[in-house]
Amino acid sequence: MTKRTRIGTSGSSHPRPTRSCSTGPVDDEAAKALLRATLDSGRDAVLSKLEGLDDYDVRRPLTPTATNLLGLVKHLATWESRYLGHVLGRPCAEPVPPWEDRSARGTDSWVAEHETRDDVLTLFARVREHADATIAALPLDAPGEVPWWRPRETTLFDVLVHLVAETSRHAGHADILRETLDGVIGTDAARSVRVADDADSWAERWATVERTARAARGA
Repeated sequence: MTKRTRIGTSGSSHPRPTRSCSTGPVDDEAAKALLRATLDSGRDAVLSKLEGLDDYDVRRPLTPTATNLLGLVKHLATWESRYLGHVLGRPCAEPVPPWEDRSARGTDSWVAEHETRDDVLTLFARVREHADATIAALPLDAPGEVPWWRPRETTLFDVLVHLVAETSRHAGHADILRETLDGVIGTDAARSVRVADDADSWAERWATVERTARAARGA
């Protein structure tokens, strides 16, 4: 049982997570299990958004900044390999560029012609396996160092909180991208539906939201 009271601070484009003070005891194993389960939920949600799409649709840029579904998977694998690998003294063997390699920056968010969907999914699976082994092997207060955070010192707990937030954020991105592509919505493949299956209801919702937005603007 550990009492956790230290508060994180912000850093760079991959900021250090913040968290509230806890004045009561925390069961480390229960906390770790909850964080792991929440991380798994986000991971699976992102992967589910690729199901049923061809190679073009999983790769194609869908926003002005070229956000794409398979690129999100590659991005998550790249950063998880760093946070739950090198940062905690357990380097991942997968071929991921070191974060300080400026020439590779941004390449984790899209998939090159020579990379296949299977390549990316295999990378994700192997990184996930390594990351899960790190979570299982270390206590939540295991120390680490994140070169791109200030201060650099961290713990497994901080890293897991950060990854849960980041993975959930990108799962939300994937939700919107998939809905934009073919109208599929839902938290995972088993509970996914198509907007077209209830088109009238969603059209009514859209019209209501549009009407209220115009009213608020004074249109």
